[in-house]
Amino acid sequence: MGAGPAGIYAADILDKSSDSAGSVTIDLFERMPAPFGLIRYGVAPDHPRIKGIVTALHKVLDRPNIRLLGNIDYGTDIKLDELREFYDAVIFSTGAMADRQLDIPGVDLDGSHGAADFVSWYDGHPDVPRTWPLEATSVAVLGVGNVALDVARILAKTADELLTTDIPANVYEGLKASPVTDVHVFGRRGPAQAKFTPLELRELDHSPNVEVIVHPEDIEFDEGSVAALRASKQIDMVVKTLQEWAIRDEGTRPKRLHLHFFHSPAEVLGEDGRVTGLRTERTEYTGDGGVRGTGEFHDWDVQAVYRAVGYLSTHLPEVPFDHVAGVVPNQAGRVLDLDENQLPGVYVTGWIKRGPIGLIGHTKGDAAETVASLLADADTLATPKYSSPDAILDFLATRGIPFTTWDGWAKLDAHEKSLGEPHGRERIKVVERDEMIRVSRD
Repeated sequence: MGAGPAGIYAADILDKSSDSAGSVTIDLFERMPAPFGLIRYGVAPDHPRIKGIVTALHKVLDRPNIRLLGNIDYGTDIKLDELREFYDAVIFSTGAMADRQLDIPGVDLDGSHGAADFVSWYDGHPDVPRTWPLEATSVAVLGVGNVALDVARILAKTADELLTTDIPANVYEGLKASPVTDVHVFGRRGPAQAKFTPLELRELDHSPNVEVIVHPEDIEFDEGSVAALRASKQIDMVVKTLQEWAIRDEGTRPKRLHLHFFHSPAEVLGEDGRVTGLRTERTEYTGDGGVRGTGEFHDWDVQAVYRAVGYLSTHLPEVPFDHVAGVVPNQAGRVLDLDENQLPGVYVTGWIKRGPIGLIGHTKGDAAETVASLLADADTLATPKYSSPDAILDFLATRGIPFTTWDGWAKLDAHEKSLGEPHGRERIKVVERDEMIRVSRD
């Protein structure tokens, strides 16, 4: 369940397994009418390098014994007991699309947004509103991971800079009308604890319209930070970039993107139900890379706050769920019930298995472990009631579900490219679900 990278990697590894080669058929169920999950609806549109992963995933879905069944909502259109009638095993790879909560006063004010919702909007997700309230001139982004950088970069760039991407027309018009001049990114800890990847960080400085500003007083290290720098080339590269930006003279680009460290969000300030500012507490190192509050507070004049403090997976019907960790309890991918007993024939991989951490490529390791568990259990799996591959198609047709297929994606793919061609763009993404289905099933 889930045709994003995690699900497709699992299908690929299962198909290539020496024990199952030529004897396994795999159906990839997807809630959206189109495949590729996070790559289509979670990666910023100005990251064609990451979106290029689709090329490799295409080759997997082109295989004759791997079938895509899209526009099917698990829990509504089909449930676990029903899936078991058609399949020996079920792997859930549904990812994480909700925002992790941030428990500070004022977080529910109008103008306080979850990063996941904003990402869904600018990526043209069909299940979110077509407009976004871009009215602030100064914006705060909370978090120092790659999602925070994506949000900050999209807010700071001009809309015309994004016209080479696949952004839909409604997103372009919304960003073009945005009056933002300053974007402030806040991290609770120091530069050595930032979760940026070096390439993502350096991309901030590529825009001719955005001045990236780092304050020299935020470049500070304790013993734990120095140890982290020595242990990780990636952390060292991130810190060197931040140090270079901190000592350079401020330029004259029209928009500014400020990176702040040692600022812990304490309160979202507001009047008449709307965001009017952000209060942060200055922090200091404790010696081991951790930080503590100093009691020194600063109020920032911002009119919108974006919370990029982590994604959270959603509880799946009929599947156990750890609401604190935001994952399905499992052992090496085998789903466990509340008594820690294995749920026969049910497995997980990707973010729903380990939480929303790591890059897309890390899901390959998850998938390999899960598939290994499934293959080890092969002799114990229950035989499904229906053995014909077409039985599930009859079931979906009986339910009146307008499901989409891999052939349907080829039609939608060609249609989106045709929309972009007159404008010199690779594609323009279709947003409306009904239109995606119509084109795919035409």
